[in-house]
Amino acid sequence: MSEYLVLLAASANRVYADAAPRLARAEAQAVLAGTGGPVQVGVEQLAGVDYLHVTTESPAAIAALSNLSATFAIFQPEGELLRPIPLQRRQFYPSDLVTIQKYQGKTNGQWTRLLLNVTATATKRPERWLSGELDVMDPMCGRGTTLNIALLAGYDTIGVDLDRKDYDTYAAFLKTWVQTHRLKHTMDRGASTTGGRARGREFTLEVGPTKEAFKAGETHRVRYLNTDTCDLDGLVRAASVDVIVTDTPYGVQHGSHGDRLSRRPLELIDRALPSWMRTLRTGGAIGLSYNRHVAATDDLALVLQQHDLTVQDALLDEFRHRVDASIDRDLIVAVKS
Repeated sequence: MSEYLVLLAASANRVYADAAPRLARAEAQAVLAGTGGPVQVGVEQLAGVDYLHVTTESPAAIAALSNLSATFAIFQPEGELLRPIPLQRRQFYPSDLVTIQKYQGKTNGQWTRLLLNVTATATKRPERWLSGELDVMDPMCGRGTTLNIALLAGYDTIGVDLDRKDYDTYAAFLKTWVQTHRLKHTMDRGASTTGGRARGREFTLEVGPTKEAFKAGETHRVRYLNTDTCDLDGLVRAASVDVIVTDTPYGVQHGSHGDRLSRRPLELIDRALPSWMRTLRTGGAIGLSYNRHVAATDDLALVLQQHDLTVQDALLDEFRHRVDASIDRDLIVAVKS
């Protein structure tokens, strides 16, 4: 068994920072269980600083711990001393891709990364999380927090949202960002049509971390569909996505388009799941972040089960935390058999 101490990164969000050690522990437990080998994870204080104390036989331990949402540094204890371990972080682009956008209702980036990590390692092919062979979709992507985190880690990603302002704002941001960093890229924008029927708008960004990588075809793609998430037939290829992750409408600032849907997220998810399921590969997983005040866990689990998804019961309640008085946030993960 190998032993590691993981120093957690500071969170700019005070409320999230209070819950971070507990959430990081649950994330590490889930991720390491998915990547193989028995694991024990606890929270330990050294000189007044919180660390994750991890004991595991997983051969992918260092890579997995390097890519946790809150990892700042990894050490191995040697007596009273700590030996630093080089991180094996999947990061292909500058981190300001995630941090530079500021707007009301933006989801905490650490939480989005945690949701993606836990969902990816719940699939039947959890090794794809670390190999980069992961196709990610956020079917209610807003201004692209999930898309940015997936791109940063080198995954191909698809975003869907009906809000024209979010689409335009994100397209402009991404174009400016790649130009500012002088990244070799192509960006195609146009109408989405199938069978002569207008379905909305879309853009596709293809970018490489270096000029040499772009020339060699070692690129990553972001595709954004400005269309109805409940009607993706013909727009997203069937069985082409490994992981679907999204923030469901919170019923507050994070509401969907129109007050009716923002206050009834279960109805929206129930209507959208047939469309999402057609895009998901067998063995793929869906991870939903949700507000318990507007969607009870049992009710959400029932909706997922009614669409032939297997809810991962071991993850229930492990990630629950308070965002503010109106948002009691949690996540739920389910796998397509």
